[in-house]
Amino acid sequence: MHTDLEYLPDYIFESSWEVCNKVGGIYTVLSSRANTLQKQHKDKIIFIGPDIWDENESPWFKEDMSLHKEWREHADINEHLTVRVGRWQVPGEPIAILVNFDKFYKHKNDIYGQMWRLFGVDSLPSYGDYDDSSMFAYAVGNVIESFYSYHKLEDKHVIAHFNEWMLGMGALYIKHFVPKIATIFTTHATSIGRSIAGNNLPLYKNFGEYNGDQMAQKLNMVSKHSVEKMAAHNVDCFTTVSDITAKECTQLLEKTPHIVTPNGFEKGFIPKKAGYTEQRAEARATMIRVTEALLGYPIATKSLLVALSGRYEYKNKGIDVFIDSLNKLRDNQSLNKDVVAFIMVPAWVKKYRNDLQHRLQEEGPISANTALKFPFLTHNMHQPENDPVLSQIKDLGFTNSKEEKVKIIFVPSYLNGDDGIFNTSYYDLLIGMDATVFPSYYEPWGYTPHESIAFSIPTVTTSLSGFGAWAIKMGDMEGIDDGVEVIHRDEDNYAEVSDKIAETLVVLSQKNKKEIKETRDAALSLADLADWEHFIGYYQEAYSIALHNSIERLSEA
Repeated sequence: MHTDLEYLPDYIFESSWEVCNKVGGIYTVLSSRANTLQKQHKDKIIFIGPDIWDENESPWFKEDMSLHKEWREHADINEHLTVRVGRWQVPGEPIAILVNFDKFYKHKNDIYGQMWRLFGVDSLPSYGDYDDSSMFAYAVGNVIESFYSYHKLEDKHVIAHFNEWMLGMGALYIKHFVPKIATIFTTHATSIGRSIAGNNLPLYKNFGEYNGDQMAQKLNMVSKHSVEKMAAHNVDCFTTVSDITAKECTQLLEKTPHIVTPNGFEKGFIPKKAGYTEQRAEARATMIRVTEALLGYPIATKSLLVALSGRYEYKNKGIDVFIDSLNKLRDNQSLNKDVVAFIMVPAWVKKYRNDLQHRLQEEGPISANTALKFPFLTHNMHQPENDPVLSQIKDLGFTNSKEEKVKIIFVPSYLNGDDGIFNTSYYDLLIGMDATVFPSYYEPWGYTPHESIAFSIPTVTTSLSGFGAWAIKMGDMEGIDDGVEVIHRDEDNYAEVSDKIAETLVVLSQKNKKEIKETRDAALSLADLADWEHFIGYYQEAYSIALHNSIERLSEA
C-alpha cells in the first residue's frame, strides 16, 4: 500500500443493492466503512441504494427532506427521477439516496440494446434478479449524472464506486455518458466462481483450466458474468477484496484487479469494558435459556458455546464439515466441557416455534423437564424433511439428550432482534460465544471470522477464505492460542479439516481461565490490525488510481 497519493476525491458516490438494505456481507463492508469515510469526506461521501420499501420503511434509513432539497426537486421535475434523501442509520450517519427504478422497466429492451452496442453486454439470456439489478444500476447512473450536472462538478475530482455485478451497468453508464467521472468497480466474489463452487464442481483442482465465458454458458450465468466482466474491463479502477478472489478475477474475468481492498471492521459496534462484560453475560444467559427450554434439562453454565453463522451455503460455508466435526467430538474422552453448537444460518423459515416461545415466557428458571418434539430447531421451517442441515443431524444420530456431550441447535431465522425466540441481534449473541467455526470451501473474504475476533471470540477458519489467507500472511501460528486457527483446506481433505476442528474445540475445552483470557486477548490484537483505521488506506489508493487513470483516459480521447 502506497502512502503518496497523487489525487484525492472531492466527491465519492458509492452504490450497492445493500445500501440501507441488509442482505449479506456487503452490507457489513459498506456500513462499517461508512464511519471512516464520513470522517474523511464529511457529507461528500454519498451512498446510493434501491428504494424497495413500499409498505414498511427501511429500518436503516432516516429521510431528511432538507438534504439536497433543490437538487431532489430538480431531479423529480426535470428528469423524472424518484429519489429520497436521508441518513444511513449506521455509525457516521452518511448521506444516503434511495432511488426508485420502476420507470426504467418500460425501457428495458432499449437499455439492454444500448449496453450491447456500447460494451457487448449480453442481456438476452437473462433471468431472475438480473432485471431488477440492472434497472437499479442504470437508475444509479442517472442519479449520479443528475447530481453531477446540477451542482456543476466538472472541475472536481469525482469518484463513482459500484459494488458487485448488480451495479455493473451503472459503472458502464457513467463510463459512457459522464466520462469525466472516475469509476471504480468492486467484485466481492465473481458470479461465475461462486456458481462453480455452488454447483459442486471442483473449483480449485481444475482452476487453471476454467474459462469464465465457457462456464457461464454451461451454468446458465451468461448475463451476470457478461456485465461483471465488461465492468471489470472498462472502469478506471477494478478492485476485489482478497488475494484469493484476485486470482479468481484474473482467471475467470480475464482481468487482474488494479488493487486488493481488504474488508475492515468498525470498532464502534463493540461495547467497551464493563458494557462488554455485562452484554457477554446477558448473551450467554439468553442462549443457555433457549437451549434449556428446547432440551428440557439444565445446561452447565460453563458449557462451551460454539457457533457457525452466515449465508446458508451448505458446502461453500463448510456447514457440512462443521457438523461432521461435532459428531467426532461426541465420544471424545478428552473433551472437558459439554459443547452447545449453534448453527445460525437463515433458511426457509415459517416463524418461531409456539411451544418454545411459550416455555421462554415463563418467569424464572425453565421448569419443564422434558424435551420439546424435535429438540434441534428453534423456528418452524418449510419442508424441513428436505433441509441439508437437519438431514445431516438425523443421519449422524444426534439426540440432544442429557447424556450427550455435544448438543446442536439450528437457528434458521435472521437474528435482527425480532425473531420471536432470541429477540436480540446476531452481534448481541456473538459476544457470548466461546468460539466460532467457519470452515469455508469458498469464501472471498470472510466477515464472520473477522467479526468474531473483533468481539474477542477465538475463531476457526480455513486457508480458502480471504480472511484466513490474510491471517496467514500476518503470521498466524499453528493452533488456537493466537485467537485464530487457520486450517489448510483443499479439494480433497474434508476429513482432515473435520478432525482439525474437533481437535481445536477439545483444546479450547481444556483451557483454564487465564489461558482463555490470553487466547481472547490475542484474537482482539489480530482484529486491531484489520479494522478500517488500517484498511481504509487501500481505498484511498483505489481512489487515486481511478482519478489518475481517468485523467490519462481523457487526455488520450
